[in-house]
Amino acid sequence: MTLTEPGFAPVPLDLGDVRLLPWGPGLLRYAPGVARITADEEVARWNPVHESDPEAWILGHADGGTGDVAGFAVLDTATAALLGTVGLYWPNRADGQAAVGYRLLPEARGRGVATRATAAATRWAFTAAGARRIELCHAVGNTASCRVADRCGFPLEGILRASHRYGDGRHHDEHLHARLATDPEPVLLGPAR
Repeated sequence: MTLTEPGFAPVPLDLGDVRLLPWGPGLLRYAPGVARITADEEVARWNPVHESDPEAWILGHADGGTGDVAGFAVLDTATAALLGTVGLYWPNRADGQAAVGYRLLPEARGRGVATRATAAATRWAFTAAGARRIELCHAVGNTASCRVADRCGFPLEGILRASHRYGDGRHHDEHLHARLATDPEPVLLGPAR
C-alpha cells in the first residue's frame, strides 16, 4: 500500500472579522501592504525578508499548484484591508512535517490577529492538507511570537542554538515549538474588540 504524500491546496478561511485568502495573482493589489510589512522595523528585526519586490513576494507565496506552500493574506473582513500574512511550507513533505510563520502590520498587532490566523491555518493544514506535525520557530528574544505559539497550542520543545540569521545580521538562538495533529485543539478567545 502506498501512502499519498500530503500537499497544500489553500482555500479561503473565514474567521468572522478576519479572513484568510490564498496569495496569488488576484491579490497583487495588496503589494503596497506587503511592502509595508517587509519594511516594518519589527518585522525586519525578526523576519528578514530577502525579496525586495512585493509582487514577486506575493507570487512566491502563492501555491502555483505544486502543493508546496500555503500562503494566506490576512484581511479585515469589513474593510478588506491587509492586516498581515500567514503561511505554511513543508520542511519534510513526505513525512507530513510542515512549518508555519506569520507577519503583521503594526496596526494589526495586539488584537489577537496573529493567534487566530495561525490557529486557523494550523487547523486547516491538519484537517485538509494532511500535515502530521507543524513547527513554529522564532528567535528567543521575540516574546510576542512566543505568546502566539503558546496560545495556538504549540508547546516549547527546545532551543535551537545559533539557528537563524535575523535582521541584525547575527545568528540567534530560536525556540522550537510544535503541534501534532493528535494534540488537543487550543481554546482561543473570540475576536478582539
